[in-house]
Amino acid sequence: MAATAASVCVTVTLLVCVVGGQALELLRVTSTSSNPPSTPTVNCRCASYPNMTFCSWPGSPRSPPTHYIATYSERHRQLVTPCRLFRPGSASSDLDSAPSPSSERLWHCQLPNLKLLTDYILNVTAVSFAGSSSHLSSFMVEDIVKPDPPVDVRVSPQDTKNLLLEWSHPPTWTNLNIFPLKYQILYQWENRGTPKSVSLGPFEGTRVELNRLTAGRTYLFQVCAKELLGLGNCSAWSSPVKYTIPRTKS
Repeated sequence: MAATAASVCVTVTLLVCVVGGQALELLRVTSTSSNPPSTPTVNCRCASYPNMTFCSWPGSPRSPPTHYIATYSERHRQLVTPCRLFRPGSASSDLDSAPSPSSERLWHCQLPNLKLLTDYILNVTAVSFAGSSSHLSSFMVEDIVKPDPPVDVRVSPQDTKNLLLEWSHPPTWTNLNIFPLKYQILYQWENRGTPKSVSLGPFEGTRVELNRLTAGRTYLFQVCAKELLGLGNCSAWSSPVKYTIPRTKS
């Protein structure tokens, strides 16, 4: 008697709605076998408002080989547009110029020329011969704005206990004259082994004088950038700059 194998298809849908302008997140997993690709974990970011939006996700670590299909559309329109995909390690002048250490292991999807104040649906599907799984997310560009960190952070002494902290805007933020940035400053130190920190700002300029610092103490200075009207989130902190305040001669 010949044995007959039955295939099983399972669909799980999770909907989470966060009130207050947060993105609506929809997670859909469609399995056509017992070992489908893992669901893509997708992160989207607009690094230069409004025309530089990328989504990224780590590739599936499991076999069999997985490829991805990524599309986006306006919520209330049927037209679906394919994303421009970049494989892990791909070089492109359009990609973020300040990648994270793990960015070489990420897939990237470019979403050019998105409309302002418009709700979009992103669909990223992982496909292999073992099955498929999809991630769906809904967002507005204004909610995912996150500049790259400021660059060229530098410190120069003004006098015994005062410093001038300066920096440059992220070079990937290309519309600075139309959409200015504001900045937050963080400086940290240790006091008898206990970490201390002070956060200052926001500042609209790219320099600020810091007063009444402690002689002999070593400080770490960092700066983050955010769109001036508060769209989205502050950037990651810039690389820390260390400076020790000289002791005064007695």
